[in-house]
Amino acid sequence: MKKLWELFVTFFRIGMVTFGGGYAMLPIIQREIVDKKQWATDEQVVEYYAIGQCTPGLIAVNTATFVGNEVAGIAGGIIATFGFILPSFFIIMIIASLLQNFADISIVKNAFAGIRVCVCVLILQAVINMWKNSISDPFTIVIYFGILIASSFFSVSPVALVLIAAAGGVIGGAFLAHSNSPYINDFLENKDARFGDKFGRKREHRILRKNKDKADK
Repeated sequence: MKKLWELFVTFFRIGMVTFGGGYAMLPIIQREIVDKKQWATDEQVVEYYAIGQCTPGLIAVNTATFVGNEVAGIAGGIIATFGFILPSFFIIMIIASLLQNFADISIVKNAFAGIRVCVCVLILQAVINMWKNSISDPFTIVIYFGILIASSFFSVSPVALVLIAAAGGVIGGAFLAHSNSPYINDFLENKDARFGDKFGRKREHRILRKNKDKADK
């Protein structure tokens, strides 16, 4: 019961940050789940993001469901999801009832302009964190630029892009598993140094320092 309550409170607090949608919440989810609670690793969170993107529903809500299920089973998934969407429900209801009366006030317009800037920063932070944990070998680099070009210059369905990326990942993984290329082997052996190992060490040091502070108290 204590774990379920902790899940509810954690995701309720995350759900209070409703501006910007799911992507803007991803850095907050990562900080709460990975750094503070240590319910998942960076790699697991990226996997939750990827699965949440491919399944129906909001990516942040889906991620909350996956984390809750991982921590406390089916009940944990339900409680985490409920805690996440509950504050959003009430906040949106309040905003919807007041927006018509206050939308044209200059101070409200300026506040929303500032919020949009904050949302851009949060989304960029989420992209950087996902990049460091996802672009890890030559094939993922090829998939990244291929999907980027296809989505930017061609009218390709997002569903098709996801399926193409999945197929590319399967083919790339099979090739790397049977590859004897010295270049590829060297790349894989040193990928952590090339893709954010420094940031990973900093995150690990922060977690160890927090644990030490808790132990001292």
